[in-house]
Amino acid sequence: MLAYLPRPPTDTSWYGTFPQKPELPAAPGALAEHSRQQASAAAAKRSALMPNYLSPPCRGGTVPDEPSLPPSRGSVAAQHRPGDLSRCLLAAPQEAGTHCYALHALSVPNIPSSARSKTPTRSAAAATPEGLQTRRRKLLEDDGPVVQASKRQRQRYVTKVGKCQVNLGNIQEKKRFLSDIFTTIVDLKYRWFLFVFMMCYIVTWVVFGTVYFFDAWVRGDIGHRGDPEWRACIENVDDFVSALLFSVESQRTIGYGSRMVTANCAEGVILLMAQSIVGSMIDALMVGCMFVKISRPKKRAQTLIFSKNCVVSRRDEKLCLMFRVGDLRESHMVDAKIRAKLIKSRQTAEGEFIPLEQSELNLGYDTGEDRLFLVEPQIICHVINRRSPFWDMSAESLRREQFEIIIILEGIVEATGKCRSLAAGMTCQARTSYTEDEILWGYRFEPCMSLEKGAFRVDYSRFEMTFEVQTPAASAKELHELKELEQQEHSMLSLYWDHLLQPCAP
Repeated sequence: MLAYLPRPPTDTSWYGTFPQKPELPAAPGALAEHSRQQASAAAAKRSALMPNYLSPPCRGGTVPDEPSLPPSRGSVAAQHRPGDLSRCLLAAPQEAGTHCYALHALSVPNIPSSARSKTPTRSAAAATPEGLQTRRRKLLEDDGPVVQASKRQRQRYVTKVGKCQVNLGNIQEKKRFLSDIFTTIVDLKYRWFLFVFMMCYIVTWVVFGTVYFFDAWVRGDIGHRGDPEWRACIENVDDFVSALLFSVESQRTIGYGSRMVTANCAEGVILLMAQSIVGSMIDALMVGCMFVKISRPKKRAQTLIFSKNCVVSRRDEKLCLMFRVGDLRESHMVDAKIRAKLIKSRQTAEGEFIPLEQSELNLGYDTGEDRLFLVEPQIICHVINRRSPFWDMSAESLRREQFEIIIILEGIVEATGKCRSLAAGMTCQARTSYTEDEILWGYRFEPCMSLEKGAFRVDYSRFEMTFEVQTPAASAKELHELKELEQQEHSMLSLYWDHLLQPCAP
């Protein structure tokens, strides 16, 4: 039994049948002719805007147990699908006791077979006429060789695992990296980081060992080896190996006791103090870099997963672009935020070419929906409205575009940031991307939550699953224009019904 996320029904009142107003006496000739002309013009414009909507002629039929609707202005027929009502009113008079039903079936989008094979789907489409099947077959045809070649040569801006495919070259001022040596060392790969870590200690040991050996050679300590009356600067340092051992013992504070600096020379004391200070600085830098590199929450992003595909379908009567995100760990992200960028090249009106232009996709920033409580998989929704770059993009034009959607999920790792010190916590960032061929038009995600005894259960085997739903293949702009036409037609029909009912008023 699914909890809170039942599978949405695929047949709604929008696509199904509904009773219309009963037939009324004919209107006056002038008004009827005027209404016919307006209804025909509106229907023709709507057909031009929505080529994927099927609008077969109304068929009359007697439906048992169906109460007839009173001819009132607030009836269902006057409020729902006014375009169908106008076609029924203009049709031939029907027998008494019959009702008119508009048979509407929105065209199910055509998704390439390659995209369908990437995700398990469950079909929920109904049978459609032969004309729509022909249109589907045309959309299902493979792209031409030019389009296919361009898609094969396509280079991602960000990979699916979040790696940015941008290489920096011809950097002239390399000294800028040395000014921030700490970040430079931390950003190194582990093999180079360990190499730098070891070389810092080895170089200082060898350098100070060489200085100790040179001092002993200049003072003559090496020439008086074994002379009990000779007062050496550093005892038992008579070759380079013994000087190197003394350097290691002094910097690491080992102190075996056989080699030591005496008070017979001031330079020995100064060299010992200098090596102690340099060794402490190297310890602080290397240990700090090692701690930061190990504790960086970069690998935390490996347990933040995204769906392999985006889907486009209707939600709350709005066309939406959706994808799913989940967290595999039981220790959740704190103050998680998500945002999206559209990467697309374009040319301005002045002829300037802007490669890989970045534009923001609204994921609910104004309403706070971009802040997530990521304890279970969430479906992130981008409403395609006037401010969306997908406003005038239909299912067919989507396959011809070239763009990339970058998804960025940021949050504080719960183990490193508490409620009173979120600023001290370490921020983790997970990224992924979707190209135009990874967007499924007319699909929704399968629910993956169920209710168990005492808790909810998330089934991550259903995380990638989608099912097909009836979705218009037109763009959001065309749907909006269609809705405005229907509202205008509804207003016209309301005036028409008021004129018809006016003689019947007492």
